[in-house]
Amino acid sequence: MKIVKINEDNCIYCHLCEVACIVEHSQSKDIIKAFKKEERPIARCSVEFNYPLSLSIMCRHCDDAPCMEACQNGAMHRDERGYVTVDSNKCVGCWMCVMACPYGVIKRDTRREVWGLSTKCDACPDRKIPACVEACPNNALTFEEI
Repeated sequence: MKIVKINEDNCIYCHLCEVACIVEHSQSKDIIKAFKKEERPIARCSVEFNYPLSLSIMCRHCDDAPCMEACQNGAMHRDERGYVTVDSNKCVGCWMCVMACPYGVIKRDTRREVWGLSTKCDACPDRKIPACVEACPNNALTFEEI
């Protein structure tokens, strides 16, 4: 299985990974529409900054996955590719997964149609390379086999 690897030495705090994630998970997949006309999804990664270091943080798709253990409805599960994902039809917004995640990368979706449900990195299932990796100008994010 491949995961997104982080090289904090190359991160310049540009937030392009967040922008790419928002566009990829928008309805239109168009940057202008995603930011100006749609109820924009939240980025499933976030850039942390503590001078002089910065890095993009996203789901590590843990082998032991504490979020899956904490989820009482089975909404947190492994997909056919092996990634931990959220089934929004099963999620009830209890946020036990949010509390269990050791990396703090599971977020509450604030869009009206799914308000309060958990959301996290899904490794862009419709793409060969996740959008965040493709958008990173400095190879701070790479998609590698573990």
